[in-house]
Amino acid sequence: MSSLSPPSPAPEPPSPAPAAPEAALARPGGNSRLALLALAAVAAAALLSSVMLWQRLSAIQEQLARQSADTGANAIEARALARQAQDVARDTAARQVVLESRLSEVALQRQQLEDLIQSLSRSRDENLVVDIESALRLAQQQAQLTGSVEPLLGALRTADQRLARAAQPRLARVRTAIARDTDRLRSASVTDVPGLLARIDELVRQVDELPVVNAVPARSLAETPRKAAAPAPAPAPWWERWRDAVLEQARGLVRVNRIDQPEAMLLAPDQVFFLRENMKLKLLNVRLSLLAHQNEAARSDVASAAAALYKYFDPASRRTQAAATQLQQVQAQVRTAEVPRIDATLAALAAAAATAAGK
Repeated sequence: MSSLSPPSPAPEPPSPAPAAPEAALARPGGNSRLALLALAAVAAAALLSSVMLWQRLSAIQEQLARQSADTGANAIEARALARQAQDVARDTAARQVVLESRLSEVALQRQQLEDLIQSLSRSRDENLVVDIESALRLAQQQAQLTGSVEPLLGALRTADQRLARAAQPRLARVRTAIARDTDRLRSASVTDVPGLLARIDELVRQVDELPVVNAVPARSLAETPRKAAAPAPAPAPWWERWRDAVLEQARGLVRVNRIDQPEAMLLAPDQVFFLRENMKLKLLNVRLSLLAHQNEAARSDVASAAAALYKYFDPASRRTQAAATQLQQVQAQVRTAEVPRIDATLAALAAAAATAAGK
């Protein structure tokens, strides 16, 4: 196209004055294009930013919707969990109340058990002392009833063994008192009541065999069989035999004895039974007095029985002499001394019990 068009004439150099108005006329058109382009670019950028903002808002809305849905689900789940938590809290509160009550009961039982253990550990010595004291008092009562110191000696030995096993230094005084009372009991002279009762029972059995003073002497009764057993002499005349028989009968009817106790000689045969029973009663009174530990009454009853023996029974008989000897032995063995008491041991036990109770 440039080859077909005619050559343009060479332009004349512009003059400086008219060129400025042409440039001024040419700038408004270029600036409008630039403004339009700028506006288009701005509009495009605004549109693009609007689109991007819309997309972002859509994403944000979707995210908010999802979060809202999640939040609603979480809220529902939270409410369910809250209800479960409330139920669990109520159950826990109820269990806590039950556990607290049980804990209080266990604490109370533990306190009681501790008190019991402390009481047992604290009162072990006290119980030992009280037990020993009860055993000794019972043994003292038995000794007073039997008149023998053997129950007291046995109880003191047992108490000393128990105290030795306990090995408590503060009970040493009790052991010392027990040893002192034991020595005193062993050296004490006490009436042998069982031996005396056996002697009295033997005397009661012998009363029925004792001969009374007015009985026929055993010598004359023994001579009759000897005479009958003697060889028969030569036959004598009948009148001599009759004379001898009459004299023999006369000798049997008449006795010459010395009368020291007239009332004993005048005792009727049917009263001998009552005499023997009265003698038995006197001896039984002696027995009862010994069992009651009334030694003075026993001595008086023994003296009364001895007086009745010498008064109504034959003093020349061996049985009477043996009975009199036994009565003298009983009279000698009956003493006025009582069973010794163990006051020192009981006082030591009382002091030990007071010390244990104070601790």
